[in-house]
Amino acid sequence: MIKLTKAQKKKLRQLFFLFSVTMLSAVFISFTIYGIIRITHPADQNGAEETFCFADYQAERPAVKKKLLSKNKNSRPAIPLRQVNGIVIHYTANPGTDAMANRNYFESRKNCPDKAKYKVSSHYIVGLKGDIVQCIPEDEIAYASNERNEDTISIECCHPSKDGKFTEQTYQALLSLAAYLCVKYEIPKDSIIRHYDVTGKDCPRYYVAHPDEWERLKDDVFASMKKKQSLAVLSELHR
Repeated sequence: MIKLTKAQKKKLRQLFFLFSVTMLSAVFISFTIYGIIRITHPADQNGAEETFCFADYQAERPAVKKKLLSKNKNSRPAIPLRQVNGIVIHYTANPGTDAMANRNYFESRKNCPDKAKYKVSSHYIVGLKGDIVQCIPEDEIAYASNERNEDTISIECCHPSKDGKFTEQTYQALLSLAAYLCVKYEIPKDSIIRHYDVTGKDCPRYYVAHPDEWERLKDDVFASMKKKQSLAVLSELHR
């Protein structure tokens, strides 16, 4: 057994003390840096949404009645929509009218002068009973969402009263359509927006007045998606 002198023991204690202080300092610095990162990058705390993998989910295309508008300067300019970065939800602001009535209104704009006030349309319209009418192909812009026309798909929703609240059938059909589009174009939840979020317009009125309900609607869109079963699970089911 090696015997240490008093001087050696003292030196060893000093080295141990310095090592302990160094390790504690390193731990303190690490936690400090971690805390700063969490404060300055709060989005990291929402990892669940950021890591949402659309490839793991599916959403069937709901039944759609294709009634495309005639190509014209005011409601279907046939300008290519080269990239879809979001979905804009609208309300028709015509209480009690249904999808085809609003589609026909868009069509009638082709006979109007070539002025901004007559330029109006939407890719889809959801009716009072949940029927869906397509007015514009998804690869063309619609005149619906101002500066976001160039990178979004627009959905107009019919409503029975002035408050703009959708019927349950309209709501469920909207969820199905929005979920399908989100999966198809890999649109994150925060990119489902209201016309209000683009221009401040009172549209869709009910969801401008009830922001909590708007957040619930977006949650419901993603909740309506179905997770794909793995090949292993499918194989097991068919044994």
